[in-house]
Amino acid sequence: MGLVRFFLWGRTTTLLMVWGFLFSCNNTRAQVQNPAYRAMLIGLYKNTVPLIGVQQAQNTAGYLFLDAREWKEYEVSHIKDALWIGYDHFLPDNLAGIPPDAPIVVYCSVGYRSERIGEQLLALGYTNVHNLYGGIFEWVNQQQPVVNSQNQPTRRVHAYSKAWGIWLTATAQKVYN
Repeated sequence: MGLVRFFLWGRTTTLLMVWGFLFSCNNTRAQVQNPAYRAMLIGLYKNTVPLIGVQQAQNTAGYLFLDAREWKEYEVSHIKDALWIGYDHFLPDNLAGIPPDAPIVVYCSVGYRSERIGEQLLALGYTNVHNLYGGIFEWVNQQQPVVNSQNQPTRRVHAYSKAWGIWLTATAQKVYN
């Protein structure tokens, strides 16, 4: 009987810990507004790069934003002052002049590609790297501004594909090209 109680206690404790981790109000994951999107992201990320939520990234001065999408996506819109570093054509040489301890937020559409680039940054010795949780999609979903290639405010967002575009809210103007 004691073994059964121990087993049930262990499973209950584990369940409560997971529940608290996923749904804590202070958890970066809880900051993604759409629960279905949040669930998809939980399965998508490997959690190899520290996450930062939209509100924290937006409200903290001094972050350098790096856009890990492809050039055509960046041209449609990007976070103001973000540097384009790409994904398929990422070159560490493009980071010249960025100190290894600079506070960096890497983002892409949903956070998958930026996590891969974040891993590379960490391997290169950058020590203060964060992945924007939910990517530019969640940034726009939370009404944060983006600019086009002329540095003008826009609601246009490259949605990557129709399958991924479902995660953008109706306030965004989805672009596919």
